[in-house]
Amino acid sequence: MVGVLHEAVAVSDGPLTSENAALLRPSDPNLPLEELRQRYEADGYLFLKQVIPRADVLETRRRYFDYLAPTGVLKDGSDPVEGIFNPTKSADDYPGIGAASVGGNGRPGGDSAAEFVDRAIEAHYKDWYVDQLCNHPALYAYVARFTGWGANTLTFKRTLLRNNTPGTKPIGVHYDQIFIRHGEPTSVTAWVPIGDVKINGGGLIYLEDSDSVGQKIEDDFTVKAKQAGLSDEEARSAFNSNMTANALLSDAPAEFAKEHGRRWLVAAYEAGDIVLHKPHMIHASTVNNDPDNVIRLATDIRFCDSSRPYDKRWMNFYRFNDGV
Repeated sequence: MVGVLHEAVAVSDGPLTSENAALLRPSDPNLPLEELRQRYEADGYLFLKQVIPRADVLETRRRYFDYLAPTGVLKDGSDPVEGIFNPTKSADDYPGIGAASVGGNGRPGGDSAAEFVDRAIEAHYKDWYVDQLCNHPALYAYVARFTGWGANTLTFKRTLLRNNTPGTKPIGVHYDQIFIRHGEPTSVTAWVPIGDVKINGGGLIYLEDSDSVGQKIEDDFTVKAKQAGLSDEEARSAFNSNMTANALLSDAPAEFAKEHGRRWLVAAYEAGDIVLHKPHMIHASTVNNDPDNVIRLATDIRFCDSSRPYDKRWMNFYRFNDGV
C-alpha cells in the first residue's frame, strides 16, 4: 500500500494509513485443514470467504431491517436488505446495541430511541436470527471440523447483534477473554458480517500479531493480582475494573497500536464471509464512513468445546445489564 489506505478509513482517534494499517489475509475455507490451523495459530485469526451461503445471510439482513423499519431508521423507499440509514434522522435516535461499548451493556439511548432499542434487542431472540444464522448448519459444521471438537462443539446462546449507523462511535479495543473469563481461554469467536461491509464501512479490525499481546496483558495482571493476595474471583473482577469504564483496553485504537508497535489489519467483507479469532486476539472496529449511508450489521457467534470448562453465563440470551 502506498500513502493513505483510504481517506475515509478511520478509528476513533484518527485515520488508518499505510503507516499504521495493512490488509487482513483472506483464506479459502477449502484449503487443507492443517494449513488453515497453522494460519490461525500464527495470525490469531482466520478470514474465511463464503462459509455461509450468501443468500441465507442476506435473508437475515432483510428480516432484521424489515423488523426495525417501523422506527423510521431506513431511507424512505429503499429496499430493507440494503439497510440504508434515513438521512433525515439523527443517529442519536438509533444507537447500536453494544456498538459504542463492549463491556458496558446497559440500555443505550433516551426516550426517542426507545422503540428502536426495544426492537434491536428483541431481534436477538427471533427465529430468523437464532435458527437461520447463529445455528446455521454450514457455520456449525465448519467450526466443528476446523476445531476438531466434533459433536462436542457448543454454540453459545449469548450473541451480540450489532447495528452501527454511519458516523457513530465504533467499538473500542478489547479481546474476548475479558468477557468470557469464567471458562478456559479455548473458545472460538466467529465474527459474521450480515451484509457487505466496505473497507470504510465500520468493519472489524485486528491488531497484527496481537494474540501474544493479549495473553501478556492477561498474564501480567494475573501475577499482580496473585501477589496482592486476591482470590481467582476477586482477580477476575479486579481485572475488568482495571480497564476503561466499559471494560476495554483502550478507546484510542491508533494510539494503542503505536504503543505496541503494531498495525491494524482491515478488510472489506462480503455477506457469507466469517472471521474466526482466538480469545486473546485484540480487535476493534472502524468508524462507519460508508459513502452510501449503509448501516453496518454484524454479529459475534462464539463456540466452545463442551467437554472442557466453559463460561456458562454465555448460555443465556443477551439482555441488558446481564453482568457479562
